[in-house]
Amino acid sequence: MIQNILEFAYLIASVTFIIGLKMMSNPKSARQGNLIAAAGMSLAIAGTIFLYENGEGLTSREPIKMGLIFVAILIGTIIGWLTAKRVQMTKMPELVSMFNGMGGACAAMIGLMEFHHNVGNTGPQMAVILGMIIGSVSFSGSVVAFLKLNGTMQKPIRIPSYNILNSVILVGVLIFSGYVIFSGTSSSLLLYLLFAAALFYGIMFVIPIGGADMPVVISLLNSFTGLAAAFGGFLYDNKVMLTGGILVGSAGTLLTIVMCKAMNRSLWSVIFGAFGESAAVAGSSSTMKGSIKDISINDAAVLMNYSKKVIIVPGYGLAVAQAQHVIHELENLLEERGVEVKYAIHPVAGRMPGHMNVLLAESNVDYGKLVEMEEINPEFNSTDVVLVVGANDVVNPAAKTDPSSPIYGMPILDVENATNILINKRSMNAGYAGIENELFYNPKTSMLFGDAKSVLTKLVTELKSM
Repeated sequence: MIQNILEFAYLIASVTFIIGLKMMSNPKSARQGNLIAAAGMSLAIAGTIFLYENGEGLTSREPIKMGLIFVAILIGTIIGWLTAKRVQMTKMPELVSMFNGMGGACAAMIGLMEFHHNVGNTGPQMAVILGMIIGSVSFSGSVVAFLKLNGTMQKPIRIPSYNILNSVILVGVLIFSGYVIFSGTSSSLLLYLLFAAALFYGIMFVIPIGGADMPVVISLLNSFTGLAAAFGGFLYDNKVMLTGGILVGSAGTLLTIVMCKAMNRSLWSVIFGAFGESAAVAGSSSTMKGSIKDISINDAAVLMNYSKKVIIVPGYGLAVAQAQHVIHELENLLEERGVEVKYAIHPVAGRMPGHMNVLLAESNVDYGKLVEMEEINPEFNSTDVVLVVGANDVVNPAAKTDPSSPIYGMPILDVENATNILINKRSMNAGYAGIENELFYNPKTSMLFGDAKSVLTKLVTELKSM
């Protein structure tokens, strides 16, 4: 009877995962979907603790372990809650990377703990070893991705013949794992050597990849973590763990494919091409023709005030300045004057899919005004003013015109087709890919230098005075 209740709880939890994932595909329902999925996970955890082994598990036989479990849950909850509450929106990509790495580490720990319990049992041992390897790769790779995103590792490290070296390491890890699984060995030394080899491969897998490809890599590592969790579900015959792992793995894989498509790059080229490797070289000396043209706040306000249509392109600089509320105020002011305002959202704007959507949602921007790249690009031809706030690589025409550029072939927002282009940047520093932006030298472009929040506040004040 108790076992049936547990299975029913797992079924409900699995359904909440699916519903929550579906709801997270839309900004309007994403928050509620996240809460539904979290409630399902809480139900699954409670069911496992209190109902596993027909209710005669930890609760009645091992109260000390039961206490330790609740202490661990409490500590983890506090750390997770405080971290999520305090993190800045600009740090969200690296937080996602780190949380994903923790999931991989958990899968690896399961493998280390369960190894000796399944010696000689090929099927379960295969799930143990594969889960440990994939989890280890996800953990160490996510740590490297975190360091790249927060600027600790600013440049890709290129090792001579690293593709060959990485392939040799991967084949070696697979052969080693095959021996451990099918030989029936119980050697702890071999287990930890395999663990160390998997961690090393995770580092070598991510370390050569350029910063511009980090969103793709994070998504790929996320799918690895889901796969590792699914192997844990197989091992424990835990349906909800299996379902959750499959959902995370498949969602991460699909997101990886979507982002590769958005950047017009194959997954193979992301992993082995080190996107951005030549960026520093490309941006080391200016080869651009033309001049930079400044514009005053007053002139920019007049230009926008007498426009019929304005498109705002938000980017990482907007997130850094926490200027989402000011830009919403600017939007409201323009609409009061009869100006049509929309937001152009690139798939990887802000270094992470959905980053800009979440940021603008904080300031209650109407979701209907957030227009994806494919839909907004044809509208630039009929746009009076484009205001680019902190975006760089996603509006760089070099992606279409310069075959030698590291971002060549990446779909961009066609802002150069608008009548007037206003670009807000703090400086002339290169973007995330490390290259100069041809758009800055376009005769239709005027630059508004300064912190996004400060510039937009002055722009709002100037508009109010008109």
